[in-house]
Amino acid sequence: MAEKLKLEMVTPYKQVLSEEVDEVVMPGQMGELGILPGHTPLLTTLKVGEFTYRKGGSSFHVAVNWGYVEVEEDTIIVLAETAEPADEIDMARAKEALGRAEEALKKLSPEDKDYRIMEAALNRAMIRIQVAGGK
Repeated sequence: MAEKLKLEMVTPYKQVLSEEVDEVVMPGQMGELGILPGHTPLLTTLKVGEFTYRKGGSSFHVAVNWGYVEVEEDTIIVLAETAEPADEIDMARAKEALGRAEEALKKLSPEDKDYRIMEAALNRAMIRIQVAGGK
């Protein structure tokens, strides 16, 4: 059994990560999912949320927006729509997006076709703020 995991994270725009890590915790569709070396092969989907990985005694956080994860032979491949490491998140921009989404939702009813779009935007902004704030 390997002692490390190879973590590869890509979006349609760039490679976000290529690291050797000790542990990964990700936001799966059915809840948080933890991966350690020796994990059984797995293919699953990600939801919007905080993706965390540990290297040594340090934890690193990434805001992810939907995607797929494949785990096989101590390699984790993440294909995400968007992925922003905590140190790359513009907090002011995230707070502005949160405000816009909150204002839009006040004007919409749950039956409105744009309601779910704004609800998703609100969720993404909240996750980005959470990840950037280290909470």
